[in-house]
Amino acid sequence: MTLPMTVPAPGLPTRVRIHEVGPRDGLQNEKATVPTEVKAEFVRRLAETGLTTIEATSFVHPKWVPQLADAEALFPQISALPAALPVLVPNERGLDRALALGARRVAVFASATESFAQANLNRSVDESLAMFAPVVARAKAAGVHVRGYLSMCFGDPWEGAVPVPRVVRVCRALLDLGCDELSLGDTIGVATPGHVTALLDELTGQGVPVEAIGVHFHDTYGQALANTLAALQRGVTTVDASAGGLGGCPFARSATGNLATEDLVWMLRGLGIDTGVDLDRLVATSVWMAAHLDRPSPSRTVRALSHKDQ
Repeated sequence: MTLPMTVPAPGLPTRVRIHEVGPRDGLQNEKATVPTEVKAEFVRRLAETGLTTIEATSFVHPKWVPQLADAEALFPQISALPAALPVLVPNERGLDRALALGARRVAVFASATESFAQANLNRSVDESLAMFAPVVARAKAAGVHVRGYLSMCFGDPWEGAVPVPRVVRVCRALLDLGCDELSLGDTIGVATPGHVTALLDELTGQGVPVEAIGVHFHDTYGQALANTLAALQRGVTTVDASAGGLGGCPFARSATGNLATEDLVWMLRGLGIDTGVDLDRLVATSVWMAAHLDRPSPSRTVRALSHKDQ
C-alpha cells in the first residue's frame, strides 16, 4: 500500500479516537435494507481494523427508520466484540430495548434548530430536551455512558446559518442533563474552519471541557477534513466518521455523506497522529460493503487504494 509521508504539525493531539458511525448513520440512509447477517459481518470487520468505538444500530421505531428495524436481532450477534458499541435511543422505550440487550453505551439525538427538531422529532428544541431528561437520567443510573448528538450546529436547510450562542445553549443543556460527551454535527455540511473554531472557542470559554467534545462533519462541500483539522487544532480528540463515506440524514435532504473514515485515517497518519486503525483492512472492509450495496464507495482514499490493488 502507498502511505502518506508522516510530517507532524505542531499543536495537534498525538492520538485521536475515531467514533465509527457507518453501521448506524451510514446504513440508515440506504434505500435498500441490508440483511442483518451482512450488518453483523460489517461490524465484525470494522472491529478487526482496530476501531474501538463502532456505533452499531438505532432503537427507533421501525416506521421512522426501517433500515434499522432489526436492532434486537443484530445486537446479540455483535455484543461480544472487543469494541464499544453505542446505540441510538430516541426515548425511554428505545432505552428499555437497548438495556434489555445489555447495551452499555447509548446516544440521544437533539437539534440546535427548531425546524429540524420538528422535522426529526416532531417537537420543539426544549420539548425534545424534556423528552431526553428521563432517558439520560435512567441510563446514568444504570451505569451506561451517554452521548448527546447535536445536529444542525452550523447550518440548517430551513433556517440558514445557526448562531453560535444558540448551539452553545443546547450543548450546555445536554451536559446539564448528564450526557458524558457531545457530538457537534454539521448535518448539511456547510461548516468552514473559522466557524468550527468560533464554536469550539465559545464552548470552551463557557466551561465545556474539550475532552467532552466530538465532531461530526459531512462532506457536502468538501470541507470535512479541513473542519476536522481546525477541531484538532483546538484540542478535540474524538472524530466521527463513516467507513467508505456511507450515510447522510434521512430527515434532511441536503445532508450528503459523512466524512469517510479512510480519508480521515489517511490525513491523521500523515500528521503522525495515532488511531490504532489498520488502513489496509479498513479499505478492504469498505470495498466489501460497497459490493453488497452494489455501488462504489464515495471515499477518495478507498477508490485510490483499491484501484492500486487491481
